[in-house]
Amino acid sequence: MSTTLVSPNLTAPEKAHYVADFELFNKNGASAAPAWVRKLRQEAFARFVEMNFPTMKDEEWKYTSVLPIVKLPFRLASKFPSGLSKAEIEAHFFGQAGWPRLVFVNGIFSKELSAVSGLPRGVLVKNLASALAENAELVEAHLGKYASPDANIFTALGTAFLEEGAFVYLPAGTVLERPIHLLFISTAEKEVTVAHPRILIVAETGSRGAIIENYLGKSNQPYFTNVVTEIVVGENASLEHYKLQREDGHGFHIAATEVYQKRASHYSGFTLDAGAQLGRNTHRVVLDGEEVECHLNGLYIAGGKQHIDNHTAIDHRRPNGKSFEVYKGIVDGRARAVYNGKVFVRQPAQKTDSKQTNRNLLLSDLARVDTKPQLEIFADDVKCTHGATVGQLDETAIFYLTARGISRANAQRLLTFGFANDVINRIKLEPMRAELEAELLARIESGSNTI
Repeated sequence: MSTTLVSPNLTAPEKAHYVADFELFNKNGASAAPAWVRKLRQEAFARFVEMNFPTMKDEEWKYTSVLPIVKLPFRLASKFPSGLSKAEIEAHFFGQAGWPRLVFVNGIFSKELSAVSGLPRGVLVKNLASALAENAELVEAHLGKYASPDANIFTALGTAFLEEGAFVYLPAGTVLERPIHLLFISTAEKEVTVAHPRILIVAETGSRGAIIENYLGKSNQPYFTNVVTEIVVGENASLEHYKLQREDGHGFHIAATEVYQKRASHYSGFTLDAGAQLGRNTHRVVLDGEEVECHLNGLYIAGGKQHIDNHTAIDHRRPNGKSFEVYKGIVDGRARAVYNGKVFVRQPAQKTDSKQTNRNLLLSDLARVDTKPQLEIFADDVKCTHGATVGQLDETAIFYLTARGISRANAQRLLTFGFANDVINRIKLEPMRAELEAELLARIESGSNTI
């Protein structure tokens, strides 16, 4: 196969480094992947070359400029060492020590730091490169089927470079007693780097489990995490999915999560966006079966000059579906947050019950939130509501607390914590809920929401 894919003369300058990396990527072992994977990559890369990076003239990116990402010549992180010791990485392990985990450093799987044992029979938890080699038929049935490279240029880019990431497979009827922890740590000491983690989670009929995606950074250079996650929830299956974005202040984080639900399945998603200088999280759920239930909860915390953007879409396609969504934001300093939530109720989706809520708390006069809840209903027998608020702390509540001897500063912190903790309390995993509560409290008590 030729490795000269695109003439540099035909490539926009801001894509030249990606083109060079893609050619190196194909030379350095990626060609060993199955033919269908190479075809998927090639087609995605062709779409990436055809597309333009979005601008604020594009409706989907109206409030978020990706120019800082476009301007930097990110190179594949795999070329560079992490610079972190094992002890430093272990310090970031989340939750209980006995939880099965896969660890990725700069997008590369670390067998040494990962620990997967004691799983129920038939459960697969492994890095994607191994799954492509050992479980190709199973992976092929789902990979790339839900997150289309046509969706946007970042999904196309991530698909073009898909190689590493995680594969989690729950056979029919399996019950996971412990959550699976997927930890991604980024470091960039000498170069601006990019990693393209790819995650595939398949929960077969009647299975139950919980998965945690956890993103952290410890860097002194800009870095870019471009992640694509595909999730399939089979008939009567139940999946809890937690995505925690806590990149450091040098990080850029673009994520696309695509969830596909089958009949009578239950999906519960929780998103925390508290890191990165620019973070964009797109979460789309398709309810393609009767009696399906979906819960989306999210919390975003932005300070300094952070920019956090959450886009959600819930697509009801069959009757008797239920979806409930609560996103809350705390924005301080000169930070900016965006929430755009869409609920589609297609004509066959009669008896749909959907409720969407977005609440935002501004802690400074310079902070800004743009919120846009949307409903598109084509069925006539449904119960759907949506609403959004943007406001400041309640002065009456502050007065009530200060009248009882609590300082104004502590009253503000108490009310801020209570506002956010309403979402944290929706987490079913008690150890994770406790850890996030403590982290939230420490952050608020520090008097700074900057990262």
